[in-house]
Amino acid sequence: MASRLAAFHKGLKEVGLVEGENVTIVYRWAEDRLDRLPEMASELARQATVIVTTGGPPAAFAAKAATTTVPIVFLVGEDPTRLGLVTSIARPSGNLTGINMLANELEAKRLQLLHQLVPQAQRVAVLVNPNSVINAETTLRDVEPAARTIGLQLQVLKASTAREIEEAFAWSEGQRPDALFVAATAFLNIRRVQLVQLAAFHRLAATFGQREAAEAGALMSYGPSILEGYRQWGIYAGRVLKGAKPGELRSCSRLSLSSSSTTRRRACLA
Repeated sequence: MASRLAAFHKGLKEVGLVEGENVTIVYRWAEDRLDRLPEMASELARQATVIVTTGGPPAAFAAKAATTTVPIVFLVGEDPTRLGLVTSIARPSGNLTGINMLANELEAKRLQLLHQLVPQAQRVAVLVNPNSVINAETTLRDVEPAARTIGLQLQVLKASTAREIEEAFAWSEGQRPDALFVAATAFLNIRRVQLVQLAAFHRLAATFGQREAAEAGALMSYGPSILEGYRQWGIYAGRVLKGAKPGELRSCSRLSLSSSSTTRRRACLA
């Protein structure tokens, strides 16, 4: 998270804003407790000039429900019009605008790349966080037709806590998958070290949507550059703080891709 905040601050600085000098930032962390979001959003709506949200659609929706007047700058992983956050990409209207990282719109391609790297894998476990309802639905909607096209069998696993992740890997020998596809959602990325270690223990090729997982030892990652997204998010927040109206500021899609594979781990799992 430190590197992501640094990228956000870099974006702010590019439009002339520096924390502690000419802008004050009040931080609130839900720590994957979605039930805390409405209260936190309401508190910030009473205090803030601009609300910025990350962690996916739930935080953005909580902020949207808390205020119709305080500007909101979101960071999400899929089309904000499809989510219902804004009515138009070009002219969002209302008090929301932000950055679409496109992470969830690359899931079908990521499954195809996994198949190319591990062609012998026939059954792929897809791990989603059921608490991130929109992300889970979008992931399955995109990967299921892709799996049918390339002849893969999908096995859906669900986990929203560290314990549930452990339990998700407790399959019988007849249910054992050949590879693991981890949905691009905040909680599962936070648990990437646990997931990478479990995948290695069970000798599963694993793919993630964020580069940090490959750096932790996963077979591969494929998705947007998270740091570039946070930098652009900071620029947008800075522009709104300087007077730009969210409803007139185009909701931006960023497709600066980051891909990585772990050759040593791939040789071990092949």
